[in-house]
Amino acid sequence: MARTDSDMTQGVIWRHLLQFSLPMAVGLLFQQLYNTVDTVVVGQFVGKAAQAAVGSTGAIINTIVGFCAGLATGASVIISQRYGAHDGPGLSKAVHTTISLTFVLCLIATVVGQAIIDPMLRFMQTPDNVMDESHAYLSIYFYGVSGVLFYNMGSGILRAVGDSRRPLIFLIISALLNTVLDLVFVLALGMKVDGVAYATILSQIISAILILVTLSKEEGAYGIRWSQMKIDRESLRGILQVGLPSSIQSAVTAFSNVFVQSYINAFGDACMAGYGIYNKVDAFVLIPVQAIGMSSTTFVGQNWGAKQPQRARKGVGTATWMAISSVLFLGIIVFVLARPLLGFFSPEEDVVAYGQRFIRIVTPFYFCLCFNQIYAGVLRGIGDATAPTVIMLCSFVVFRQIYLAVTKALGLGFLAVALAYPMGWIMCSSLLVIRYRRSALCRAESGVGV
Repeated sequence: MARTDSDMTQGVIWRHLLQFSLPMAVGLLFQQLYNTVDTVVVGQFVGKAAQAAVGSTGAIINTIVGFCAGLATGASVIISQRYGAHDGPGLSKAVHTTISLTFVLCLIATVVGQAIIDPMLRFMQTPDNVMDESHAYLSIYFYGVSGVLFYNMGSGILRAVGDSRRPLIFLIISALLNTVLDLVFVLALGMKVDGVAYATILSQIISAILILVTLSKEEGAYGIRWSQMKIDRESLRGILQVGLPSSIQSAVTAFSNVFVQSYINAFGDACMAGYGIYNKVDAFVLIPVQAIGMSSTTFVGQNWGAKQPQRARKGVGTATWMAISSVLFLGIIVFVLARPLLGFFSPEEDVVAYGQRFIRIVTPFYFCLCFNQIYAGVLRGIGDATAPTVIMLCSFVVFRQIYLAVTKALGLGFLAVALAYPMGWIMCSSLLVIRYRRSALCRAESGVGV
């Protein structure tokens, strides 16, 4: 397959962002199909309790995977900066350090993941009729977690050099495979939650193999040479400097969602399932924002490395308006068509009713997410990972938990719980805009960078 890396330090800005974000958006779309297909299959063919089990485990999985994804973000920033600076030797060292680090992370994630299953499920106050199936799904998932970690790291390397097409192709292949395996394991073989879990990890392993084979055959400086596999201290320091704050932020934020899930679980399995299918619809709506946010990180990283801050700033403005336009368009569609969309996931009327309530309450606040996705990505692109991490932790963890505790003490009920996320988004976006206005990127002139 031909090289598809992209130098974003020259050319039309909106076209770079669009060309780079569209494949990533399609990639995120297919990535969402993994757990979405699982949710649809168990909802239509297994039952409400199984659907609640699959839908409520995301916070636990994201606590582990999110930490590793933060390091992938750090690696992507370092690689994109060295690519933009045309530092071939430094780029190669960063790539090999990234892959070596992933082997270590796979071992840690597998061991820690298995260890936290029971304590986390009990902490979330998981109902007895959902407990066994939640445990089964998580246990199988964490035994195969290496697949998603290697795919995320490998695709991060390719995206850092502007190649979003090949990760997309591999993701489409594995997502389609996951769909087929879900149906085979559940319908043909009569398996339940364990069937969709096996389908997920097998598909993720295939995507990891494809990405590693591609990098191994790449002749450029970002290709993998297995004989040169080692951890370079300078590269590791850079990855940790940018990625560790992001990792902590992702893991702690995901863990805080365990608290939110515990509030949801208190309303019973119908609310759990309704919240789960709402999250699937929510995830699809926010795909363009996420893709544009990741594109802005690569765009800013390359231009910051090339000492072109003015061009980087223009990219920030363009990315922000692209993100806002996308959520306004998709948010209106989801708000109007909430019931038929949710009905696709479950035939249970009480489940759909809860999902619809979440959509009607949260959707009007989607535009707030544009600012925290874009500005957090931009700050990381210039190497400032600490500020967005602190801001997100304060907004999504500290503030959100205080908010939930207070509303519970006041007995405000379902509406207050549903508003926990939008309230955190508003605070986070406001603080990130202020931080960006005071950042080195806003103060820098041409010829000043890293």
